[in-house]
Amino acid sequence: MAGSGGLAGGAGGSQATAVGPGAALRASRAPLLFAALVLGAYCLCSLPGRCPSAGRVPAPAPARAEPPSASRSPGAPGLPVASGSGRRRFPQALIVGVKKGGTRALLEFLRLHPDIRALGSEPHFFDRCYERGLSWYRSLMPRTLDGQITLEKTPSYFVTREAPRRIHSMSPATKLIVVVRNPVTRAISDYAQTLSKTPGLPSFGALAFRRGLGPVDTAWSAVRIGLYAQHLDNWLRYFPLSRFLFVSGERLVSDPAGELGRVQDFLGLKRVVTDKHFYFNATKGFPCLKKAQGSGRPRCLGKSKGRPHPRVPEAVVQRLRAFYRPFNRKFYQMTGQDFGWD
Repeated sequence: MAGSGGLAGGAGGSQATAVGPGAALRASRAPLLFAALVLGAYCLCSLPGRCPSAGRVPAPAPARAEPPSASRSPGAPGLPVASGSGRRRFPQALIVGVKKGGTRALLEFLRLHPDIRALGSEPHFFDRCYERGLSWYRSLMPRTLDGQITLEKTPSYFVTREAPRRIHSMSPATKLIVVVRNPVTRAISDYAQTLSKTPGLPSFGALAFRRGLGPVDTAWSAVRIGLYAQHLDNWLRYFPLSRFLFVSGERLVSDPAGELGRVQDFLGLKRVVTDKHFYFNATKGFPCLKKAQGSGRPRCLGKSKGRPHPRVPEAVVQRLRAFYRPFNRKFYQMTGQDFGWD
């Protein structure tokens, strides 16, 4: 867009002696057109993407250790029979939310467990691709042996109205993991991600509030996602609270081993992933994985994790905190957990 503006300026300069009412009108519309283009790009970034094809979904990382129930090949103690053994199953557990809460970190940490096989990408089946059918969905899953758990994560499930009913139709016994984070911090992180892809967005405050510092704009997805109590209400129409585990995104950073212990307990697995697997990267401000056996170096999440947040005026932050406070307290009551956001 900058290039187009330069060309337009050059053309205007060459005709400066012939400026008339039409040219003046076009010039007055230029700022409006630019704003429309920027907002249009922002909306496009927020639109759901396409369904992945079965052939394009990355294969899951191979198990780092053999599960106790796996068969062993004769004469080769400690080695699984074949990497292609097992069968594709529907996930017994789903990480259903929330965006910018820590779902990618949780997935990568859980993939250290030998009894978890997880899809690396987000299939978006229950929100975008449901018409493709359950057979297509199962074809995306990694092969698992008896005793292993199939897992996938798509954070937008939590805020998709149809997702609970669809998941319940697949299996009412599905275990559901929700990673939640202070909704104000989460909204700013969401905005920062979009801003990195669409420079020139209006300010965070301009998007979060109508007419400057007017009412909070709950139509903006970055704000709406943080209404956790409202979304959970929809899920509880189909699943009892016992099917859920709510993971603190803040504690996933400050005490990853502790939160991973709770998740492993919830999934009925032995606590294999412990504090020996983590170290804190002060540069990123985030825990990273120590090098695994056979690996040459430690592994941190990608550059997009730990992305610096834009500066948001304190008045905007405080107004948003006040807005979320009653929703947070209701969420604490519903889950029986106080996440300490207030």
